[in-house]
Amino acid sequence: MQALRHFLLAVQFFTRIPVTGKLGDWVGYSPEMLRASAGHFPGVGWIVGLVGAGVLAASSLLLPSGNGYSPLVAAVLSTLATVLLTGCFHEDGLSDVVDGLGGSHQRERALEIMKDSRIGAYGAMAMVLAVLSKTALIALLASHSLSLAMASLVAAHVIARLWPMFVVRSLPHVGDSASSKSKPLAAFISRKGLACCVAWSLPAALLLGLVEGWEVLLLALVLSAAAALWMRQWLQRRLQGFTGDGLGAAEQVSEIAFYLGAALSLGPAGSWLAQALA
Repeated sequence: MQALRHFLLAVQFFTRIPVTGKLGDWVGYSPEMLRASAGHFPGVGWIVGLVGAGVLAASSLLLPSGNGYSPLVAAVLSTLATVLLTGCFHEDGLSDVVDGLGGSHQRERALEIMKDSRIGAYGAMAMVLAVLSKTALIALLASHSLSLAMASLVAAHVIARLWPMFVVRSLPHVGDSASSKSKPLAAFISRKGLACCVAWSLPAALLLGLVEGWEVLLLALVLSAAAALWMRQWLQRRLQGFTGDGLGAAEQVSEIAFYLGAALSLGPAGSWLAQALA
């Protein structure tokens, strides 16, 4: 029951799903509970991914078949559903990080820009390109196979929430401790918390590999992990640590890279890898 409380607290923190009233009272809150809920972030990805996959499937069935624009419209509606469900939480983090790191080479000034609620040119462009990349890649996957797009959606949302936890584990938190909402959860994540994250992520990865092929999973995992590692190195080099916005940015970049890996599996790279794995 304690694990369920931690999971529901993660749902409350990272989505717009209401955990209020008697349920909210039962769940409760403390900085220690929020820190423990970090192990369930990929579990939140299951909810977001399943909603996105459900909207994609329903849209694909209702839209005219054989129309080249139908997969794109379905992908847009799916992305819209996930953004509404999360309150644009991670996209906002990506925008703030790119604004800060693009706006100044000085660490303190970059952190100051990241705390500004206004969106600059760098952040706006990053958000636009991120949404366009996601919708285009999801549409590409859906035009090839609806099941591939749905399985990739679920796996991407789950696994993209796993990689930032390794950033938490390996870098110090450098945001404003007094005002940062992420400070309680970002201060530390235990090995047990990481193991819980992996436990949430494994079924999503296995589902994609079993249903669509191991070459799809391998390419998607490799690109997603590489993107998250690149984000970690960027944050370490520029900020000597991470902020809550940095974790959101890492989630976005690794999610997009996951879709890209799945899309690459449909081309020569996927064929070569499938033969190698056979």
